[in-house]
Amino acid sequence: VQLQASGGGLVQAGGSLRLSCTASRSIIGIKAMRWYRQAPGKEREWVASILPSGLINYADSVKGRFSISRDSAKKSVYLQMSSLEPEDTAVYYCNINSVYTEYWGQGTLVTVSS
Repeated sequence: VQLQASGGGLVQAGGSLRLSCTASRSIIGIKAMRWYRQAPGKEREWVASILPSGLINYADSVKGRFSISRDSAKKSVYLQMSSLEPEDTAVYYCNINSVYTEYWGQGTLVTVSS
C-alpha cells in the first residue's frame, strides 16, 4: 500500500490549503489516520489524528485552525488548514496506522509567507 499526499504549496499568511492523502488500496484494520509535519531543522511533530470511531484530536498549535477528515471508504484523509502562519511552514506527512503495520506518505511541502 502506498500513500500519496498532495495539496501543498506556497500561501500567504492568513490563507488556506487543503491537503489530501489517498491510499493505493483499502486498508484493513485501521487504528488511526494522522497528519504529522516537520519544519526545517526541527523534529517531526504530530498535528492531528482521526480514529475509526470519528474521535479527533489536534495539537494545541493548530487547534481551531486545522480540521482533519476522512472519506467513508477510509482510503483518504484530509487536512483543511486555515489562518495559516509562517510557523506552519513544514513538510506535511500523512500516516495510517493499522493493526498490521504503519504507512507513511511521501510528504507535501507547505510554505507560508509573511
